[in-house]
Amino acid sequence: MASRANYRLFWQEFRRTFHSTGAVLPSGSRLCRALTRYVAGDGLPRRVLEVGPGTGVVTDQIILQMGARDTLDLVEVNDRFVAALRDRLEHDPRWQSVADRVAIHHLPVEQLSTDRPFDAIVSCLPFNNFPAELVRSILAHLEGLAAEDATLSFFEYIGVRKAKALVASREERRRLEGITQVLADLLRQHALRRDCVLANIPPAWVHHVKFATQHPTPNTQHPTPDT
Repeated sequence: MASRANYRLFWQEFRRTFHSTGAVLPSGSRLCRALTRYVAGDGLPRRVLEVGPGTGVVTDQIILQMGARDTLDLVEVNDRFVAALRDRLEHDPRWQSVADRVAIHHLPVEQLSTDRPFDAIVSCLPFNNFPAELVRSILAHLEGLAAEDATLSFFEYIGVRKAKALVASREERRRLEGITQVLADLLRQHALRRDCVLANIPPAWVHHVKFATQHPTPNTQHPTPDT
């Protein structure tokens, strides 16, 4: 659970860097649990990646599910969030217990090496704030970071793009439509499951995809994002 200090830091960074923070409050507990649905494995060592952990509320849930031989990599671009994550790794008892198996990377995820693939990826990036081509590039890199049969879980707030499009300029509507298309392409190829989390501010969809060797057939129907 996020502390008052973490909520305060999150709010400050929302005001300072909305483009990369994307939310007023950290994710609620039910959203965190939904995002980490596929983190736990079957006892074999697993490599877990979280992108955009912020103050670490989703990280808390990941740590709870890590096995004794699992490792966790955190990728964060915001320098204040990175400092907060490092502080938690040093002083939070729960985080200290896995500190030797956690690595924090202060860089854009597109710069993370693909040399060692991950078994589970959790993304908390605010895709709705990015250009469509950047979303496509990030998702392509995440697929490159994924091991065979790896899962990627990410969320979006329900109806946000549609609501924005109602009052947006033509250029902004094109950007939002582009994001919808990029996510629809991903889900058409790799969709595994979608969870609706109403007990969150705002309510959210959590999309889970699986980068399997066998892709769904072209006629398979998948839910349209942001509905």
